[in-house]
Amino acid sequence: MRSGRLFRDGVVTFALLAILALFALKMNNRPEIVQNGSFYVIDGDTLSAGGERLRLKGIDAPEYRQRCQRNGADWACGEEARKALATMIKTGAPECRGRERDRYGRLLVTCVAGDADINAAMVRSGMAVSYGGYASEERSARQAKAGLWASDFERPSNYRREERMAHDNDPIAGWLGYLRQLVGWSAP
Repeated sequence: MRSGRLFRDGVVTFALLAILALFALKMNNRPEIVQNGSFYVIDGDTLSAGGERLRLKGIDAPEYRQRCQRNGADWACGEEARKALATMIKTGAPECRGRERDRYGRLLVTCVAGDADINAAMVRSGMAVSYGGYASEERSARQAKAGLWASDFERPSNYRREERMAHDNDPIAGWLGYLRQLVGWSAP
């Protein structure tokens, strides 16, 4: 009786592991999506092409409306990050590739123009911080006091969290933020 139960449990375990392995294989076989040509720069880490949003993988740039402090003066670091990405995107013929999507449905991409990794260049120039990738580029930018590192700034993820909390306390702003997210609208 006991050996029958052990055999049955072994077969069930094997079947579950086989199903998990097939699922993992399927997830790893997602086709790579390639976008090239003309891109619209939304902010320092987000592009639009052909009606699709692309999020630069492994980096986090200041939000478009985010402000930083440099030499005791206010500066529009979010706008500067957008300009930096726009300049890099205009250089050469950029190509962006990715397989995964973030929680907002944006394709997570790595973009290159020629031999230059645009994601890495944004972090190296100090106009974005590392967000799961490009740690050595961030160290270089920090040592060189490039871009954001020459200022007092709030990490973009912290800035977004505080903005969400402020909107949660303001029902109208909260609804507007929700509607913007729902339709995928972002200010240029």
